[in-house]
Amino acid sequence: MGGFSIWHLLIVAAVVLLLFGGGRGKISDFMGDFAKGIKNFKRGLSDEDVPPAPPKPLPKDDDNIKAP
Repeated sequence: MGGFSIWHLLIVAAVVLLLFGGGRGKISDFMGDFAKGIKNFKRGLSDEDVPPAPPKPLPKDDDNIKAP
């Protein structure tokens, strides 16, 4: 009950190799993807509450009107 078997150690070693092994830092990639997911989730929640912006009025063309 209190000891680790060889299987526990092998599983922990496999997880450590998956996280830290190979090329770039996989933890930083994972955390970056996680942060992007949270930002997209928050943006999705806030988009529902924000009403659409009214359209901008067209600019007046007073400068091109010539006085008689």
